[in-house]
Amino acid sequence: MQEKKKGKYKGSLLLKFALFCLALFVAFTLVSRQIEISQKRRTLEDLQQRLDKQTIRNEELADSLKDSSGLEEYAEKKARRDLDYAKPNERIFVDVGGGD
Repeated sequence: MQEKKKGKYKGSLLLKFALFCLALFVAFTLVSRQIEISQKRRTLEDLQQRLDKQTIRNEELADSLKDSSGLEEYAEKKARRDLDYAKPNERIFVDVGGGD
């Protein structure tokens, strides 16, 4: 009779240990998922800000291109700023003094 109680006690201890391990695993999984969710939310906020900035820029470009003179102005501005182009016989002065 005593042997049965001993076996039952060991099984109960094993069951408690298994439940403890399961609870530990579930807690770890939940915490790691919460961390992952917060990282994804930060990434989403950053991308949303970038999208808002790009949308504003696109609207500005669309407004400047509404009429044909806007297209010419835009092309000239792009050529001067990004490609360092200049008109024939035009002198370009660059201010290398860093201050005001």
